This record gives sequence, structure tokens and C-alpha cells, in this order.
Amino acid sequence: MALNNVKETFGTALPDDGTAVDVLIAGAGPTGLALAIDLTRRGVRTLLVERQEHLSPGARGNGMQPRTQEVYDDLGLIDAALAAGGLYPKTARWENGAIVDVTEMIERVDPTPATPYSNGLMLPQFRNLELLYERLRELGGDVLFRTELTTFDQDSAGVTARLRHADGAERTVHGAYLVATDGGRSTVRRALGTKMSGPDLEPVPVLLADVRVDGLDRDHWHRWELPTGGFAGLLPLAGTDSFQAMIAAFDTTPDTSPETVRAQLAAHTHLAAEQIREVLWSSLFRPRAGLVDSYRTGRVFLAGDAAHIHSPAGGQGLNTSVQDAYNLGWKLGQVLRHGAPDRLLDTYGTERRPIAEGILDTSTRLHRSRELRRGRDLHQLGIGYPDSPLTHELRTDLAEGIPAAGYRAPDAPCTTADGTPARLFDAFRGPHFTLLDLGGTGIDDGALPADPALLRLVRVGGPAPDLIDTDGHIRDAYGPDAAVLLIRPDGYLAVAAPPEDATARVTEALRAYLGAGAVAAR
Repeated sequence: MALNNVKETFGTALPDDGTAVDVLIAGAGPTGLALAIDLTRRGVRTLLVERQEHLSPGARGNGMQPRTQEVYDDLGLIDAALAAGGLYPKTARWENGAIVDVTEMIERVDPTPATPYSNGLMLPQFRNLELLYERLRELGGDVLFRTELTTFDQDSAGVTARLRHADGAERTVHGAYLVATDGGRSTVRRALGTKMSGPDLEPVPVLLADVRVDGLDRDHWHRWELPTGGFAGLLPLAGTDSFQAMIAAFDTTPDTSPETVRAQLAAHTHLAAEQIREVLWSSLFRPRAGLVDSYRTGRVFLAGDAAHIHSPAGGQGLNTSVQDAYNLGWKLGQVLRHGAPDRLLDTYGTERRPIAEGILDTSTRLHRSRELRRGRDLHQLGIGYPDSPLTHELRTDLAEGIPAAGYRAPDAPCTTADGTPARLFDAFRGPHFTLLDLGGTGIDDGALPADPALLRLVRVGGPAPDLIDTDGHIRDAYGPDAAVLLIRPDGYLAVAAPPEDATARVTEALRAYLGAGAVAAR
């Protein structure tokens, strides 16, 4: 697959009329591509522009946490991601040309029926981008490369943006909304005047490179502690024949030439320069941390690194960014395709900013402590929105361990009514809401939206079940009591109600998500 070399002519990815879209996205990194995938599968006219001539090279951020793997499951990417990636190996520490100890830096966790993706997945970022781009193309979307958003204006009707192609040609595009996914030095954020603030990190230069190495095994993540207090590391990249080199020597600011990469590795490891057979990509970065005050200004949204930047410690940044897109995508779809009220979009920042704030604290703590152990607390499976205005927990005396409204909806193996093996994630997968009727509550489906693109009713047990809890995994995940659970398109419990008056309570709650016009009788 040679997707990193794809080049587009100006206008190829524009709509038929060439001027109007629903959502304009600036920046084709992981956040922009994930958002474009989600919007495209919802039938939202989307234009994704990228100033570079191809997808970004380099392994960069290569850790995909379990919660992001669940997002990829929903977006139709998980099989490709698992095939292209792999688990992180044990860490080997070197001294005087020999391995002195081997440790399990990243905790291994066994999967469970409720959590099928339980370990961090190593997926080089360039390969991740290729998979995202391929999926977008499968859905009929595309990226307009070599195209930069230069200026924009907005009013109550939408956003008018000026695009400039690499050959100097310019074009004006109108969109209902603009989403900036253009990185930590976001052009859109600066144009808005939105400030970013955060803790100070030591401005230590770190040399990153993707290299091919002779004479080093691929069974370990190799690490050398340096007298300066820094380190050098070589991580064998899953699905490739190369390593990711990271050198934090603390006493110099090197250039990024292949010769310098070889010299730095030779200086700080037992390897000779000639063992660095090839330098595929290199870059220099200094860790920074920051968070914007507001994720929305009128019809313009900030997502990913445009809204928050983190130290790479803990592997949280890319994952948080993709989940920004996942949160915003379904809300834009509801407003643009199904007539939901615009105020639904305000909940994007309300929900996502506190998450980024907490993750910023975590990554900064790990960065400063230089702690190497990584546990399940970084998997992002415990993230939730219990305080969101969209969350309604209507049950009382909820047993310990049962997920409350606002938190992730667990998976569970089960069967269909005819005995075919199934999973709850199969029912959730897609751009719709899912209404789980647990235990035959007698909910009146005639009072629910008729459009399956909006809502799908799934009965578990009862007189006419869609799913059978054959081995009790649904009961283990959600408890033994009858209940009605509304699952958001992003896999979180929106409403949890007891059987009594469940139809009225769910219908009332749906108005915030779907708009009063969509909540109509069949």
C-alpha cells in the first residue's frame, strides 16, 4: 500500500458544485481522518484539506489504547489495525554492551467478555494514517492534499474559508461548520485568538527517527540510560523491519540529518554507526503541554492537538485526539442530518475538555517523574461523562460494579434468537443509538423514532428477544435487574431507566439528542 505517496489535484475532493460542504476539516492527521470517517458514514458532506502533499511520515505516536481500539471497532478499522500492529515487547536495559535486566514496562492484561481489547496496541503512526485514509476512501471520502486553509470568516449561516493550493490557485468554500484538526501550532486556533495554557515542561530536545538496524534483536524494547540523566531507546516497530529511535541526551540540540542520527546512536549505545543501515525518517521535538479554554467559537471547533498538547509520556495524546473526533462526529451528524438542536454541539467541549485536563495532568506527572511502568489506568476505559447534561441515571440503589449512565457500555458475548454467536458491540456498531431492553420491560416501540439510522431497539431476553444472554455475560456486565439503557453512538450509556415509565423517560431524553421532530410515533 503506497498511500503516503498519494497526491491530489485541486478540486478532486470537492463536492459537485465545488463550493459548499456541511463540514470543513483542516488537517489530515489521525483526528481529522477519524472525524472525516465518522461524518462520511453518516452522509455528512465533508471536505478534509491537508497542506502537505501526502500523509505524515514517521512512527511518531505509536500506542493505541484499548478504548481507542473500541472506537476503531465501531469505525470498521479494528481488524486492519490488529493485523498491522502488535503488543509492546519487554524492555531490555543495556550497560557496557550487554543486557543487564529485562522488565515488563507495559502491563499485560487478559481480555474479558466485557473488555475484548485489553492491551495497548503498537501501531506506527504512519501505518495508522494509511489505514484511516484507506477506510475513508472505502466510504467514498477523500483528502484534498497540497491545500492550505489560509483565512476564514463565520456568521450565523456558516463558515466561509479561503483555500490555497500548492500551485498558488485559490478557491472559496462555504461550510456549515469548520473543525480545526491542524495540530499543536493550529492556524485556525491562532486566527480565532484562542489561548492555550498549561504546565511548563523542561524544553529538552528529543531526537526521533525511524531506522533499520543490524545486530539488534526485535524481541525487546532496547534502552540505554545516559550519564546526563537522559536515555536512548530503540523500539522494534510492529509490522515493519525498522526500529523507532528516541534519544534524549540533554546536552545538545542536534540536527536531524541521517549522519547525525547515526552518530548520536553510536555515541549513546553500544552500536556502531555502520550498524544503522538506513534512516527512514527523523525529527526533533521538545515536549510541550497546554489546553485551550474553549473547544468552540461559534461555528468553529478545535479538536486533537489544536485543543490540547501533551508530553508523549503514557501514550495519551493521539488516543485523546481520536476520541475528540468520535465525540464531535456523531453530534455534528445529529444536527446536520437529523435536526437535533445546535446546543447539542456545546456538549462537545463540556464533555471533552475535562477529559483532556485530567490526561494532561497524568502525562505531565509521568513526564516529570520519569516513571516507566505503564498500567491499565492509561487504557482510557474508565473515561466517562457522568456530569454531562446529556446523561440521565434514573435507577436507584445501583449495585457496585454496574456501569452507571455516563460511562462506557461494556461488550458481552451472546447469541441471536436463532443461536448465532454475537456480541453487544455488534449491536452498537454503526452511527445509530441503541436502546437495550434488558429483561423484557415492555417498552413501547411505537413511541420511539422509526428511523433505524437514528435508533435501534435491541431486546435481551423477554418474550420476543433479539439477543439471548446464553452464558450470562450481559447479566454480569449490566446487572440482573430489568432496565432500559440508551447507548450513544460513541458507546457511552446516555440514559438508564427502570422499567416503570421507561418509555416516557427515554422519549423525553431523546429530544436532547434527536430533536423534537425526530421523536415521532411509528
